[in-house]
Amino acid sequence: MNNSATYEKLEAKITEIVARELFNHFLPRPDWDEYFMMMAEVAATRSNCIKRRVGAVIVHNKQILSTGYNGTPKGIKNCSDGGCPRCGGGGASGAGLDECLCVHAEENSIVQAAAHGVPIRGGTLYCTLCPCSYCAKSIINAGIEEVVYGGAYAMDVVTRKLFKEAGVVFRKLENPGVSVRPVFHR
Repeated sequence: MNNSATYEKLEAKITEIVARELFNHFLPRPDWDEYFMMMAEVAATRSNCIKRRVGAVIVHNKQILSTGYNGTPKGIKNCSDGGCPRCGGGGASGAGLDECLCVHAEENSIVQAAAHGVPIRGGTLYCTLCPCSYCAKSIINAGIEEVVYGGAYAMDVVTRKLFKEAGVVFRKLENPGVSVRPVFHR
């Protein structure tokens, strides 16, 4: 720093240095897995399910192709507005799944890509929660080659078996260095 600068220039330089250091300390640059998982977390904020917010992002060559979140289908009353009898009934986790009207985030990301003519074969799907066995089958048929997930789920064993047999790489993102959850989830 130049000692002969004006007070204003000194103040501006100090502010710049402090801001940069705070930014780098509190929000480090994420690696690619962390970045795409953060994007899945952002997608989850659009969920209208009152039981669980889940997001998914489909990526190929480090480019986002499609996003999805869990919620009721287009034109159906939102879960958060009483549209889903399962969520409104307060049933136990894993029970009454046949009553649930919500489309899962993984399914939604695949459907969105198809609706817009975006090829996803060979891509990687990032999702905030381990895909259920139903979504795993759709992921396999869509030609997704890798699935990276955040949170565990009761169906991990069945999903893992399906992916292994189909040759889909399946891994949990352990301890991501950065997350948007504190910012977006209340």
